Amino acid sequence: MVDINELTLEEKAALTSGADAWHLNGVESKGIPGYMITDGPHGLRKMRQADGVNGLYDTVPSTCFPPAAGFANSWNTELVREVGVAMGEECVQENVAVILGPGVNIKRNPLGGRCFEYWSEDPVLAGHLPAALIEGVQSQGVGTSLKHFAANNQETDRMRVSARITERALREIYLAAFEYIVKNAKPWTMMCSYNQINGTFSSENHWLLTDVLRDEWGYDGIVMSDWGAVHDRVASLDAGLNLEMPPSNTDDDVVIAVREGRLDERQLDRMADGMLRLIEKTRPAMERDYTFDVAAHHALARRAAQESIVLLKNEGAVLPLAAGEKIAVVGEFARTPRYQGGGSSHINPTKLSSFLDALDERGADYAFAPGFTLDDAAQDGALTGEAVAVAQNADKVVMFLGLPDIAESEGYDRENIDIPAKQVEVLHAVSVVNPNVVVVLSNGAVVSVSDWQADAKGLLEAWLLGQAGGEATADVLYGDVDATGRLSETIPVSIEDNPSMVNFPGGEGYVDYGEGIFVGYRYYDTRNLEVAYPFGYGLSYTTFEMTDAKAEATGPTGARASVTVTNTGMREGSQVVQLYVAPNHESPAVRPSHELKAFAKVSLKPGESREVTFDLDDRAFAYWSERFEDWHVEPGEYVIEFASSSRDVEAVAAVELEGDGKTLHLTDMSTLKEWSEDPVGARIFNDRAAEFERNGGVFWPTDEVNRMFFYTVPLNSITTFVGPKGRWFKETVLADYAAAVGE
Repeated sequence: MVDINELTLEEKAALTSGADAWHLNGVESKGIPGYMITDGPHGLRKMRQADGVNGLYDTVPSTCFPPAAGFANSWNTELVREVGVAMGEECVQENVAVILGPGVNIKRNPLGGRCFEYWSEDPVLAGHLPAALIEGVQSQGVGTSLKHFAANNQETDRMRVSARITERALREIYLAAFEYIVKNAKPWTMMCSYNQINGTFSSENHWLLTDVLRDEWGYDGIVMSDWGAVHDRVASLDAGLNLEMPPSNTDDDVVIAVREGRLDERQLDRMADGMLRLIEKTRPAMERDYTFDVAAHHALARRAAQESIVLLKNEGAVLPLAAGEKIAVVGEFARTPRYQGGGSSHINPTKLSSFLDALDERGADYAFAPGFTLDDAAQDGALTGEAVAVAQNADKVVMFLGLPDIAESEGYDRENIDIPAKQVEVLHAVSVVNPNVVVVLSNGAVVSVSDWQADAKGLLEAWLLGQAGGEATADVLYGDVDATGRLSETIPVSIEDNPSMVNFPGGEGYVDYGEGIFVGYRYYDTRNLEVAYPFGYGLSYTTFEMTDAKAEATGPTGARASVTVTNTGMREGSQVVQLYVAPNHESPAVRPSHELKAFAKVSLKPGESREVTFDLDDRAFAYWSERFEDWHVEPGEYVIEFASSSRDVEAVAAVELEGDGKTLHLTDMSTLKEWSEDPVGARIFNDRAAEFERNGGVFWPTDEVNRMFFYTVPLNSITTFVGPKGRWFKETVLADYAAAVGE
């Protein structure tokens, strides 16, 4: 590897900017190649025109795996890792050194236009699954780019909006998935977001890119910009941004800044050296000839799609379909599948299967009616009539509803979460003539089901399933495989129930995250608000039970918990064991009723049982304390909930933890309650209060109401309530405390 000191100032500056829209800058004279980087995140999107940003959809064929909106519902880290390996193999074939993804931004609001690229409303799920994908890709010698760091939760004004967020909400919700992935999967690159965080662009945010990411989390990879996210090259380099993409032709600005002393050359060296290390890390894979197995990767995409489908409703065991049943298929999506989202993640698949293709391969007995068009045109009555005609002559109707391409894409947010009215109109008409309707949804983000799901006995949330979605949907509908998907986000009754709606998407250049940590189920469950389907929910073709829950402390801030899962049904299937932690003690901080902290997907044969064990570290019990400016585990009881969804807790165990022992540094602005409860301050405070009363003063109010009020008073205000001797009390307490803590 070339030593950074062998490069000229100009060469170092050049390394920190791309050569063009899709290539790193090399230094030919020093033997440093300029490798290609290109989009993901659910497959390789390599443009044929390799040096520009036009021709977005003119790309080489590659496997289109399910986008994150679907794949997150698998809750299967091993399967996600397999997909990562396959994506890495395809990158090696195409000489792509870094694939840009995965995106792990939290789904703060279902209206977010890029929700189809993101994994979950919960940071544990949004961390563990992408971490597995990254491990898989990088096992092939190809880098990933974890994005968009951070708080890219909307498309409206995304290039400049300032997300105004408390540090607690940042730490617990919006940074937590990034932190887990950085510490456990070690992505080779990260991509900063366009937006500002509390008034500072992510690309220029030293606190974000250096203080937190590198110094606190120990990240040793490189940080690149999103395309066009750099506004000041010098400020970005100084903040910790290694690479500007695409180039803005401002290398001279960097050179001049160093020569004028506005940018420390040692900082430029650090940023440029990171680029050298990335190039060396990817060099072996880029020098290897490889051809991936197209058929094997399509088969893997099919497995991934199978596990992404969530069975929400199955009244009267309308599913699975029987081989001999006459099926009516209604809905254009069955013929023209919606399998991915729009924008920079759009992939040219190696093969594409529709549901009708899958039925033809099976030799199924079916009739098809498109039912509606996928544009904004008014409903054609003839299409409705055709749908009714095929439905009334069938044993069962499989109806495909969803969002057309134009409804959701990178670049803009949605206006509502409704299925187009003309599709619902056809559903109503069909259900009148045939009650055995199964709806299959195609959508990249949550859609409302409350107004129409009564017309369907069966409901599958199939999301966007990638290129093998047609086959996978048939596999699940016919029961060739169990329905094993579980919701990675809550489906609300109404979008107005979402806690961020009062602020989303903001205005005048900023958006307030006023709901704080109460995102998704954390809000709905704490408020006990009715939802259409809760986070983690999903039915199976078999049944399960969880019993014999246990939990024991493994230290002051950790625990081990276990539960036995049994398949109580008649066929093989998979259950997702979801572990939630519920604090069961008085806390000075407002906390959600419970939070997901671990999960495991377990496959079981009929009658089979398995004990599932989880080791929980301090972060499973901690919250971010803005007083301590650190994570804090309180002493007290915590309930461990084993559940099949956030609303379906099946077994519980309790554990008592000592806590981390942290105490506040007391000051004259600490309340009397804080003084009287602190391990050090209480002794001093109580001794001086007793002395005060021995000397004839009255310190504590005699009635309970005034005593409760007295507890809220800061020590500095004590004179107001106990008279002139209060000054003596305050000064002696502060002096005793300073001596006790060694000040």
